[in-house]
Amino acid sequence: MLVHSRGGKWATWGMFFLLFLPLFALPLLVILAASFATNWSSVLPSEFTTGHYSAATRGESLQALTTSLVTAVTASLLALAVGTWAALAAHALPRRARRVLDALFVLPVAVPSVVVGLAILVAFSKPPLLLNGTRWIVILAHAVLVTAFAHQSVSAAIVRLDPAYEQAAASLGARPSYVLWRVRLPLLLPSLTAAAGLCFALSMGELSATMMLYPPDWTPLPVQIYAATDRGALFTGSALAVVLMTATLLVLFAVSRIRTKATYR
Repeated sequence: MLVHSRGGKWATWGMFFLLFLPLFALPLLVILAASFATNWSSVLPSEFTTGHYSAATRGESLQALTTSLVTAVTASLLALAVGTWAALAAHALPRRARRVLDALFVLPVAVPSVVVGLAILVAFSKPPLLLNGTRWIVILAHAVLVTAFAHQSVSAAIVRLDPAYEQAAASLGARPSYVLWRVRLPLLLPSLTAAAGLCFALSMGELSATMMLYPPDWTPLPVQIYAATDRGALFTGSALAVVLMTATLLVLFAVSRIRTKATYR
């Protein structure tokens, strides 16, 4: 810590908790408390139950959670493949061309996601690429929205990569494809796993574009949370939100373990 005096440290920690609790921790605690309540007419909730979780982990809710997981995993893998390929290709381009390519990949996150959803809906509602009404249009929208983060993460890692490893492998006669698969990508593995985790978390919570695109048989969990709260079922919606948050954190924890092993390999 940059603050060395005891008074300064206490003031820093006090400021941290003063900002952290009301802005980050308190809203999550409120959601958690509401997920166990059936009545909240005073300061604190009352009449606690686990019935909301019974409904949130079976039937349509379980199907929606599975849909979210499949969508997020598929979109993250697509985004990681495209973003990594583009970052590797851009690294070999002149600086001006690299900036243009970077701008193209950042464009979907520079505009509201509802605009991206509308653009994909219009673009893929006519032959020959008719995806409207299928699950693939939702997965495609999520992949477009999160590819920018994968591209930026991998691009930053490539810049920090020591070229001596690749030069040593090339000087020993290794082919470019061998250098890529056995030298470059393993060195990038920690950044790739971090990018995959970021893409997954963003996809799990995506709502705006999804609302415009999802077919009736492919309803992600954020849509169901919105529908529950919209019809006044706040406690059920809170339980669904906790389930969504828990599933996301568990996957991120697994990705973090993989990243840690890749870092120390």
